Amino acid sequence: MDSARIPAISQRFRLAANPALVIVACALALLALGLTVLFSASAAFRQGTYFYLNKQVAGALLAAGLGWWASRTDLERWRAYVWWIGGVAAVLLIAVRVPGLGITVKGSHRWLGYGVARLQVSEFAKVVMVFCLAHILAVNQTRIRDWRHGFMPAMGIVGGFTALVVIEPDFGMAALFLAVGLVMLFLAGARWRHLLATVAIAVALLSLLLVFNPNRMQRLADFSGKELPYQLKQALAAYAAGGLDGVGLGEGRQQLAYLPEAHTDFIFAVVGEELGLGATLGVVSLFAAIFIAGLAHLRNAPNLFQFLLVAGALFFISMQALINLLVVTGSVPPKGMSLPFISAGLSNLLVMGLMVGLILNTRRTWSRPDFGGGRALLEVSPERPEADAP
Repeated sequence: MDSARIPAISQRFRLAANPALVIVACALALLALGLTVLFSASAAFRQGTYFYLNKQVAGALLAAGLGWWASRTDLERWRAYVWWIGGVAAVLLIAVRVPGLGITVKGSHRWLGYGVARLQVSEFAKVVMVFCLAHILAVNQTRIRDWRHGFMPAMGIVGGFTALVVIEPDFGMAALFLAVGLVMLFLAGARWRHLLATVAIAVALLSLLLVFNPNRMQRLADFSGKELPYQLKQALAAYAAGGLDGVGLGEGRQQLAYLPEAHTDFIFAVVGEELGLGATLGVVSLFAAIFIAGLAHLRNAPNLFQFLLVAGALFFISMQALINLLVVTGSVPPKGMSLPFISAGLSNLLVMGLMVGLILNTRRTWSRPDFGGGRALLEVSPERPEADAP
């Protein structure tokens, strides 16, 4: 081989192995699989086979646009408006409970919309919480181990968003907010005893909320009883029918009105029935690749703010996928939560596009030798300008 070609080949290999690009490639693969399976899962809907597919394709294009914007925007510049952004998100989360503004579905107030257009506010609040929390943890980096002046202000952001999601009510999503927030606090250097005390308080409050919610208590009773919930039984039947190779695209039976929410929360069961064990393991492998590549990418973070921003996005994607996979395989009690990039749903798809765009943004900017230009926003205080460095 010509020795002059070796540097060019090495450069292309490094580009292909870039963790951020691996994440983008895995996300696109999951999206392509989701569109394919969604077409099959929509076969029995009265709106027509193409109804949800067309909506998802339109959502994918919008998500790509948002992702492109997020990949090109100046993340540091937005920090000047962090509390305005957080305030708007909080107001919108409250607005879903206002009669005439919020849309109620099956007893939950999670959407704002007009006509057929709906927006699940708690999905977009994920990005806002990560942004606000990364900012305050970076600003208070030297005080994060102090309960009053470091831990509590950051925990106030996590607790505020979690509480607003609880009152929708959406306990599963609230638990996801809390879990990601605690992971970010841990990565920022919070004390173990502060984190464990918070977990204990959260578990106690959640237990009280469950006691006063007969519907969710019944779900737990059904799951722990001898008779599995109907939806889970049908999902397990789908995996059994699919076996190793699957029954073939369009040949599955569970989406023909047997499996509720086949196109959203339980679409993984459709993957198992129609494409078999190999496809389900492939989905798990792609999410694992996103998580591992994300951890590798974090090693290049130039400061704590951007480290935590990418970490929050990564853990929201990974934890949501993990919860969905555990639910649809019967490992944990049923909880409605979409599978990122695959389930039908405009709001979640747009947010996933934003999060991938943020990661791609850092792939572009973290490689620069002079990142941020020494902006004051990176400083903890005028006396300690270096405190925000990793």
